[in-house]
Amino acid sequence: MAVFVPPAAQERADALREALASRVVVADGAMGTMLQARNPTLDDFQGLEGCNEVLNVTRPDIVRSVHEAYFAVGVDCVETNTFGCNLSAFAEYDIADRIHELAEAGARLAREVADGFAAEDGRQRWVLGSIGPGTKLPTLGHITFEAVREGFRQNAAGLIAGGADALLIETAQDLLQVKAAVLGVKQALTESGLSLPVFAQVTMETTGTMLLGSEIGAALTALEPLGIDFIGMNCATGPAEMSEHLRYLARHAKVGLSCMPNAGLPILGKDGAVFPLSPEELADAHETFVREYGLSLVGGCCGTTPEHLRQVVERVQGLPVTRRTPEPEPGASSLYQSVPFRQDTSYLAIGERTNANGSKKFRESMIAGDWQACVDIAREQIREGAHFLDLCVDYVGRDGVADMRELAGRLATASTLPIVLDSTEPPVIEAGLELLGGRAVLNSVNFEDGDEPGSRFDRIASLARQHGAGLIALTIDEQGQARTAETKVAVAERLIAQLTRDYDIP
Repeated sequence: MAVFVPPAAQERADALREALASRVVVADGAMGTMLQARNPTLDDFQGLEGCNEVLNVTRPDIVRSVHEAYFAVGVDCVETNTFGCNLSAFAEYDIADRIHELAEAGARLAREVADGFAAEDGRQRWVLGSIGPGTKLPTLGHITFEAVREGFRQNAAGLIAGGADALLIETAQDLLQVKAAVLGVKQALTESGLSLPVFAQVTMETTGTMLLGSEIGAALTALEPLGIDFIGMNCATGPAEMSEHLRYLARHAKVGLSCMPNAGLPILGKDGAVFPLSPEELADAHETFVREYGLSLVGGCCGTTPEHLRQVVERVQGLPVTRRTPEPEPGASSLYQSVPFRQDTSYLAIGERTNANGSKKFRESMIAGDWQACVDIAREQIREGAHFLDLCVDYVGRDGVADMRELAGRLATASTLPIVLDSTEPPVIEAGLELLGGRAVLNSVNFEDGDEPGSRFDRIASLARQHGAGLIALTIDEQGQARTAETKVAVAERLIAQLTRDYDIP
């Protein structure tokens, strides 16, 4: 009998990518409820009641048993027991220094179980590194973007070290939190030298939006340009409430799709929450989703059991991925809604009165620190029909980074329109990007001081790529503003070529 030799990390990830591109891959279901059913003690939690990730080192047998239960019913991959391995959650337990340790331990346990099952029958199994949202929302100022990003970097680094084959950012409630997570994950991947698939799954509430009011279109517009491989949904609701959101993603998303619903909407009983969706109903829903919306990865979330996933495996595992012909809508987004660049019945109108160099009223309000007056000026432009708002705080003698933080932070939730960050200073632009959960537009980029590494062109284009922002490009080169049609076209062609080729900006 041949000895099973586990494939190397990159080989596993490449095999997972290939599988997701061609056939339906089935993931596992709920983790937390399965762990609680094993009745861990307070000692098992090291006194940190409810911190499931501690069980990765104190009771690995319990965690292994959950993975084994799902693999036993035939799933292709399991999620690590690392949902809470993030800065905000661990800080509440005063164990923020253990993010990497417990993430690595969780991934290593899942890896061992996956390799054990693969050794028995020769069929590849995979490990999805679970990255939960944390307990604080950066859009609401609960925590800084930089702190969130660094926490997620540590989380991802631990998962990679432990042998995860993909990184699954899930149960996202705040678009700014997801963006920080993606950037942290990308940094960890760069440091590791590996290329693993990255998933971003948002949570849509029964209201039809994410917790902070983001429509699914806003989520797609903000997240797809970050370079994720898959977008999808999990948690909050059952499959019935997810259908229209999946329809939108199927119609417009260029990346792959995933879905992990709860076992229906929870019903509160005398013994706690009960999830009413039967295994057969979950399998029915996934069969429909796979056929109609072209999902690549399916699984379950709260309330789903090995029996739920057994029936999903029987129904959809291995089916070919339904081919889609998406129709992308290039645009920008606020936290709340997406706005396409091409307007059907109008030109794209950018409100300029939130520009310190173009509006005396706005400038005087900013200098006086009357931030509410600045927000009121923005809202006037929304009522008057602007599609985007131009935010420029550049003014001689002012601290542009501080002003940008004040205003972008307020407009992130006060404006329903996308923001155009208008500055010649990259640090000012970056300050704005770290406060806006939607997809911003940067005004502007040009070749005035050349295109060498470290030039303004390079720094702004790099920020646009990193944060998934749109760009306004001006036909200015080292000789100044292009004056003739021929020169304008030549500079435009150079801009487009370099931005698309060297910075991978669509």
